[in-house]
Amino acid sequence: MTLPFPVAAPLVTSDLTRSQRALRFIRRFARHTGASAGVAILLVLVVCTILAPFIAPFDPTETDVGARLSAPDSIHWLGVDLHGRDIFSRIVWGGRYSLAVGMATVLLALVVGSTIGIFLGYRGGRVDAIGSRAIDVLLGFPSVVMAILVVAVLGVGLVNVVIAVAIAQIPRFARVVRGAVLVVKEQLYIDAARAIGANGRHIMVRHLVPNVMPTLIVLGTLNLGDAILSTATLSFLGLGAQPPAPEWGAMLNDGRDYMRYAPWMMFFPGLALFLTVMSVNLIGDRLSHLLDPRARNK
Repeated sequence: MTLPFPVAAPLVTSDLTRSQRALRFIRRFARHTGASAGVAILLVLVVCTILAPFIAPFDPTETDVGARLSAPDSIHWLGVDLHGRDIFSRIVWGGRYSLAVGMATVLLALVVGSTIGIFLGYRGGRVDAIGSRAIDVLLGFPSVVMAILVVAVLGVGLVNVVIAVAIAQIPRFARVVRGAVLVVKEQLYIDAARAIGANGRHIMVRHLVPNVMPTLIVLGTLNLGDAILSTATLSFLGLGAQPPAPEWGAMLNDGRDYMRYAPWMMFFPGLALFLTVMSVNLIGDRLSHLLDPRARNK
């Protein structure tokens, strides 16, 4: 079986210490220009969101009717929106929503999806067949459509958006992790663990989880960008962050009717969203290459 994500080989003794292996990994990662640029961009965005109270020159919800729809200038660096709110301040604060919600979504989907995938892959038989068919059915729905359906049931709000997007991503995690487990559980050291009397729970926790961890790291990183985009999409549709929250998707929704007269209302939030997703994808692509056992010497 060929997997789209790497599966770790059995742990073996190495002449390199853990710190030496980590240093070698960092050097190989930094050697890639795109990945280094992705880390730099993401680091700047994270620092800006953490230091938002000190960086943002204005309150993100403070209105100034007299300055509404003002173009970028020396006071309002990225312009002003329809309600007279400083766009730069709202973008800086909005990063907290987008990054925090995206990470929470991926973490929830990773934990639940990987647990399901490991259980189905190891258990096999009828349980695996039924679970796999259920996953296939869920994967037949576009993730955004699935998230919209869940939000329609739970109601609007960022907490419900986290749950909705996570539910939409769980089948993807479960499917990939199940495939990785089907490969790993055929290794000889799994048979040796069974031979010495190890139960299924011990094998899953001590052997399967560590050896599918590279798959989880790569899949989680690549899905972070998708989670951020899905969150922004729901907010753009009015199902996520509610006014006056400075969320990037909601800001795009506010500016769509004024794109002709005040293009900065959509351009700068869209640029922030683009840079965030691009940086995450660049990092994920490089991690996928480095954690692939077939490419470790490249």
